[in-house]
Amino acid sequence: MKKILLILLLLSSTIFFSQEKKKDSIPKWKIHGRFKFLFNQANFSNWVSGGQDNVAGSLNVNYDFNYKKGKWNWDNKLITAYGLSHLSGKGYRKTNDRIEYNSLLGIKSEGFWFFSFFTNFKTQYSRGYDYKQTPALPVSDIFSPAYLSIGPGILWKKSDDFRFNIAPATVRYTFVSDEFSGKFGVEEGRNTAFGLGFNFSGYYKFEAMDNIDIENILAVYSDYLDKPQNVDIEYQMNLFFKVNKFIHMNITFHTIIDSNASKRVQFREEFGLGVSYSFHKKVTYQKIMLSK
Repeated sequence: MKKILLILLLLSSTIFFSQEKKKDSIPKWKIHGRFKFLFNQANFSNWVSGGQDNVAGSLNVNYDFNYKKGKWNWDNKLITAYGLSHLSGKGYRKTNDRIEYNSLLGIKSEGFWFFSFFTNFKTQYSRGYDYKQTPALPVSDIFSPAYLSIGPGILWKKSDDFRFNIAPATVRYTFVSDEFSGKFGVEEGRNTAFGLGFNFSGYYKFEAMDNIDIENILAVYSDYLDKPQNVDIEYQMNLFFKVNKFIHMNITFHTIIDSNASKRVQFREEFGLGVSYSFHKKVTYQKIMLSK
């Protein structure tokens, strides 16, 4: 009887520790989604100081999918936004248009350092115009331009909110349609431009004070094959002010230096107060299996 009890005890201990080991080895996804809708309206009637009726709204959806298992780390970030305004007598005009996906895969080396491989893709949803021209001149469209950058590198990551990646052998493709051939660094008569260069990207988000977060996103690129002295820089700072669970206010400063797209520094500033919904979720394969 004692032998049977001893065997059962050993079996149960083995099963318990094997289950604990399996739990530790189960890969986990950490998901963070943010949905934001901003709306503003202005109407004027017999207004002495002047003014123009306008209605504007924008929808922003940001998703973070972060995966961790053992030495592996995989961060995915989707940024998408679209905004329109309607000016009386002038019709609809875009105020925001963006699709961007970032993927950063890393395998741990030592400390906060990882060997990495990154992917970045960005374009827009619809046609863009230069309204300073009469009639308005088309200057861009969906997949015109579109940028795809990939490359191996070294990642330093202290947390999901503080990291930077160095990729000295980055391959970059620029795509345009026939209509925009000859622009955005693509040669006349072609639809694709190939680049090989150095890429640096960084992300830093911190809490400045209660209910106020500041997010910084930086990307720097230099093409070894085409005017390496003309460094492309894109920097975005977002200030998030939480009024309550659903009402948020944010300020965005976004600047781009890219001589292939524009000879001047591009700058966008956005202020908005609107409805926002944010959620955090952790998912494991075990949970997924149980839900099927």
